Amino acid sequence: MVEPYKLPDGNVQISFSGGRTSAFMLHQILEANGDLPDRVQVLFSNTGKEMEETLSFVNECSVRWGVPITWLEYDYAGDAQKRDGYPTFNVVNHNSASRNGEPFLRVLEHRQFPPNLRSRFCSSELKVRTMKRYLKHKGWRDWHAAVGIRGDEAQRVNYKNKECGDLWYPLVQAHVTKRHVSDFWQSQPFDLQLLNVGGKTPHGNCDMCFLKSEATLAAIMRDMPERADWWIDIERRFGKRFRHKGTFAELRDFVDAQQDWLFSDEGNLCQADGGDCTGWS
Repeated sequence: MVEPYKLPDGNVQISFSGGRTSAFMLHQILEANGDLPDRVQVLFSNTGKEMEETLSFVNECSVRWGVPITWLEYDYAGDAQKRDGYPTFNVVNHNSASRNGEPFLRVLEHRQFPPNLRSRFCSSELKVRTMKRYLKHKGWRDWHAAVGIRGDEAQRVNYKNKECGDLWYPLVQAHVTKRHVSDFWQSQPFDLQLLNVGGKTPHGNCDMCFLKSEATLAAIMRDMPERADWWIDIERRFGKRFRHKGTFAELRDFVDAQQDWLFSDEGNLCQADGGDCTGWS
């Protein structure tokens, strides 16, 4: 049996989302291969709406494990509002990375409407295509792309998505489960400093991603009400909403009016989410 974490031939892109699972995948690849050759690129694409803890975690993984991680952000060459130009990328770092949604806003200025469940262009533009543009700029033509989907969520695997070459799912091949990832981080001297609920990180990915459940969004609004401001401003600016169940402003008003008793009964808020933001599904 081929070692599931052994690098495939040719160029390899390792997509690091900034979460525990993709960090675990990166660690296992490093353990199996040692120092990564030049034909391997570890990429983190920042949307500008990640929590500060996520950015710190990506940087700490790089420093502690001695692995270079290239930080990328979506950009637009030209006037995005007039659609006079083309999408491109910026290379940033932990210190210079956007913290106020600037890359996300550039996509929205070009599209002129916010993403939603039917048109989830945010992850594809901000993450997948931004990484692809960077690798193409480096002269890559073909490559394998390592994606951090676990073995116990193999239903999310999509080998038909050829946007960035041949997709490689080492955690699926290794039959990794949520428990394996959890046990690994409990044994490490550092961890992602975000709330962990049953192996999930409610504050991961974009802080108030519309794919998160209504219950998760409401809890974030209760604990960090200022986090909703950006999303409310975007909906007002473009006159359209992210979620089919009302605007972010309406949800925050509801949370403010009902206060803490709202969270005492699971039936008060929808617990279902719209899927993880990977850009690969």
